[in-house]
Amino acid sequence: MVERKKIEIPAGAKVKVSVGAEEKFPFDISPMYEGERIRKEDMFVELGGPKEVKFELVMALPADQVEDMKVTLVGPDLDEMQEGGNYPYGMIYYIAGSKVETDLEPVIERRNHDFQNYIEGYMHLNQRYDVWVRIGKAPIKKGLKSLIQIAKATMMLYKNELPFIEKIEAVYITDKAMVDKILKEIAMPIYEERDKRVEMLHDEDVQEFYSCTLCQSFAPTNVCVVSPDRPSLCGAISWFDGRAAAKVDPEGPNRAIPKGDVVDPIGGEYSGVNEFAKQESGGEYERIKLHSFFEFPHTSCGCFEVIGFYMPEVDGIGWVHRGYATPAPNGLTFSTMAGQTGGGKQVAGFLGVGMAYFRSKKFIQADGGWYRVVWMPKDLKERLSKYIPDDIRDKIATEENAKNLDELKEFLKKVDHPVVKGVVRKVDGKKITEGWAEAKEEKKEEVKEEVKAPAPAPTPAVAQPAMMPMQMPAFQLPAMPMPAPQAAPAGIKLVIKDAKITIGKIVVKKGKGES
Repeated sequence: MVERKKIEIPAGAKVKVSVGAEEKFPFDISPMYEGERIRKEDMFVELGGPKEVKFELVMALPADQVEDMKVTLVGPDLDEMQEGGNYPYGMIYYIAGSKVETDLEPVIERRNHDFQNYIEGYMHLNQRYDVWVRIGKAPIKKGLKSLIQIAKATMMLYKNELPFIEKIEAVYITDKAMVDKILKEIAMPIYEERDKRVEMLHDEDVQEFYSCTLCQSFAPTNVCVVSPDRPSLCGAISWFDGRAAAKVDPEGPNRAIPKGDVVDPIGGEYSGVNEFAKQESGGEYERIKLHSFFEFPHTSCGCFEVIGFYMPEVDGIGWVHRGYATPAPNGLTFSTMAGQTGGGKQVAGFLGVGMAYFRSKKFIQADGGWYRVVWMPKDLKERLSKYIPDDIRDKIATEENAKNLDELKEFLKKVDHPVVKGVVRKVDGKKITEGWAEAKEEKKEEVKEEVKAPAPAPTPAVAQPAMMPMQMPAFQLPAMPMPAPQAAPAGIKLVIKDAKITIGKIVVKKGKGES
């Protein structure tokens, strides 16, 4: 276990210290500010985000090591930052209490997202090493001068909302070298330790899963279902974390979900999960399959660490993480796909996941698992290398092999990736894709060359009308299953399958005799 202890602040570092509760804040604090977006033109500064190193971390310590409501700021403060600038950001909270234990660390850490979004003019996105904060110009004009005020407001909310936290102390860091050092030497090993805990536990070993609804302020219909084989989309909550949170706060955002009956063991569908999702999403959707990419996929909030995207041109799935800024082979960047994927919807062809899900034995197993994966950035692939089966690892392309769809197609043919001839699902041996049409045509041509039929007798030439070949796409994006339609009135019933309909304009005209 990684040792929990206070960080050492180097001698000569620029430091501010404040002890005790704040009497008055120069901003409002209310749940009404959850979901507030701060656009670039309204931004004073950006902390963390895609351009800077960042993290947030909670560590449980003995009570005698925590100085209640103390804040230490290392590095430049708000009044020393330039408007419109981007700065590193590290947030550490030391917590203590008779009910506080190490298992609660990630749960309390995730609530930082919740509580900081209560602050007027302060936008907190994501988690762990992906934290993205924007502070608006409005609170600066109202008197916000220091990150110490932000830290004290956050700690006050922690103690009010989670009374089992008896003492809390914060260290905020904007010194880049120090943020980077602590992230690598302390935070990342703790994150890794947490993720490893669930590798030996599986969905079938437990009777309950757990929910997380913290992101509903940004994605109102999202219900994150956390199971042993599928951690939260943000990567911050595992099944153990959900259990610990539900124990201390059973009515909070992490609640127990009875599994109910198994509806689809391969897709990961359970009657209890379906009922809970329908209720918590306000009826937005009725079914979820935890381990399916295409059929009733899990919803995506906005804090997901990685996006999966389907490429019909190769009938395969690519994955791109938040830190990769270059367009993927489909021509889209992470941020562009995030706009398509998030919001708490079930989106066919896109799926948000947490990094730890790639460790799972059930990773999108309904759709072929790793054998359906065709592309991912090199650094993501290297990070996950030990979890990728040996017989497919070298067949998954990176940006070094393919930067666009044409290059990707050539690479997959060259390495004989399973998608070329058809993917066989390892979990049950079922062939779930038919392979590329051109691969089948090439096979037919080979057979024709091998078997030479006798030449037919010449026949008189007869003029034939020219036939235009009908071009059909080689692959089609699997359609999202829809609820059964209501009974239609008597008459002609027209059923169109596997069709793509584009409407350019709708013109509505009054009928004769209508006013």
